Amino acid sequence: MNTTNSLRKHALEIFYAGLHAVKPDVCMQDHVHLTKNVLKIGNGNYDLGKYRNIFVTGFGKASGSMARALEYMLMKRIKTGIVNVPYGYTAPCKIIRINEAGHPIPDNAGIQGTREIVQLLKETQEDDLVICLISGGGSALFELPCEEITLKELQNVTGLLLKSGARIDEINAIRKHISQVKGGRLVNISKSEIVSLILSDVAHDQVETIASGPTAPDSSTFSDCKRILIKYGLLQKIPVSIMDRIQKGVDGKAEETPKATDKRFDRVSNIIIGNNRMALNHCHKKAAALGYHTCTLSSLIKGEAQEVAKVFGAIAREIHQSGNPAKTPACIIAGGETTVTVKGDGIGGRNQEFTLAAAREIDGLENTVILSAGTDGRDGNTDAAGAIADGSTITRAKYVNMDTETYLNNNDTHTFFKNLHDLINTGPTKTNVMDIMILLVASGTG
Repeated sequence: MNTTNSLRKHALEIFYAGLHAVKPDVCMQDHVHLTKNVLKIGNGNYDLGKYRNIFVTGFGKASGSMARALEYMLMKRIKTGIVNVPYGYTAPCKIIRINEAGHPIPDNAGIQGTREIVQLLKETQEDDLVICLISGGGSALFELPCEEITLKELQNVTGLLLKSGARIDEINAIRKHISQVKGGRLVNISKSEIVSLILSDVAHDQVETIASGPTAPDSSTFSDCKRILIKYGLLQKIPVSIMDRIQKGVDGKAEETPKATDKRFDRVSNIIIGNNRMALNHCHKKAAALGYHTCTLSSLIKGEAQEVAKVFGAIAREIHQSGNPAKTPACIIAGGETTVTVKGDGIGGRNQEFTLAAAREIDGLENTVILSAGTDGRDGNTDAAGAIADGSTITRAKYVNMDTETYLNNNDTHTFFKNLHDLINTGPTKTNVMDIMILLVASGTG
């Protein structure tokens, strides 16, 4: 096995070590424990004997698997529950109903499931406990638009936002202000105490951004929404009903999302049980065990995928030339979530875009491998998690008459890597804590 093939194998092993660490069942086992009748979640203890009923709700890519783990732990203590997950993400539960729905574009199934969750919450009393299972993807899966906005209009604006290059917190600010359930509004539907168990898919673990923060105070405003739409040139493109809704809010004629001063949040606990940093820590341990001098850069990587790729390319060349920031064999690990401003009509995602742009930067470097993949197993509008490349990727592409710039300009990175057999296909992982990026450099000519 030559060095490049060894590096490729190791990069995948390191990625999967991080991915396993943030599987929902692993996170639940690590952070949620039942001793006799006391449920310990993080630093909080909940005496289940003091609650009349325990209900379970949830939404997101990991929520089905979280529901299964919780049901196994609590068994018949749960009265009932319903969780919305993407199609193909169901989990075998006996008490909690798993409802499959559309993602990343909401559909009728998601709205119907949300109506059922809302009805369940309306029936709760002050001596009940609601355990809410939240993970990435929840914004599309827990949705009930304001009455004046149709599903088609909601789908339209969601598509525009996802292609605009806007950050996830900016996208979710808009989502919150055209919804009846997002941005902290869930807590005013229920009278019960609420504990949210959360797998974070956003930088800094901002609870108000994860799944559009249904159980968290919202710091964004209607005025922020208007500024975001102007920033990305969407003001004249979005449906009239949505613009009218936001303008009414700006004018003080529509109710704002609940803020931190709302006393209802006194009976709400939002607890992070899994995040990107946890995944990166396990990647680091695996890389060290494989013999690499390992450096974890950050779990907060953001920015345009192609621009971030230039930085990683520069780091690869620096390692070859000076041994910084790690001497060979070196492993550089990072996580976060880049963005792509879609200009073409190809098939791809931010991880594949990053990897192809990085391949361009490391072209000709021996013993150099770079990988980027989403922990949810899906990258953009594709069924791949991401891709892997090395210093010969661009040369191999030229050999089969593929021009790198053409594929990048058309955002058709999936086709590029599919032709080279360099896609990373995990299938649905049923978790989501953003992306993992890995750079491996062994001794060799730079």
